Amino acid sequence: QVQLVESGGGLVQPGESLKLSCAASGSIFNLYAMSWYRQAPGKQRELVATITSGFRTVYDDSVNGRFTISRDNAKNTVYLQMNSLKPEDTAVYYCRGSRSTAARTYDYWGQGTQVTVSS
Repeated sequence: QVQLVESGGGLVQPGESLKLSCAASGSIFNLYAMSWYRQAPGKQRELVATITSGFRTVYDDSVNGRFTISRDNAKNTVYLQMNSLKPEDTAVYYCRGSRSTAARTYDYWGQGTQVTVSS
């Protein structure tokens, strides 16, 4: 069982930055692909960025060049550095950890952290 706890959300003005953190329990964090998703009011949850166990990163076009996902396996933590924030980035941001083996798929979510971008 893996528990994920997000932190770092808040209220910022357009153009400002925030850094989200997601701390994971468990001893095999390094084997998991870690992702950040977000869900705005009235919209479906969408993938923002993923970092694989091999440190390969993938971004949604809407955040590419503004957001950076990273991980520190020694601290069991994944980060999302968000720069040049826009009002449309307002959402609840969720951390997800996933791993597949021959036997099963492991999939865990955090509880979410609110990010509000408003002047």
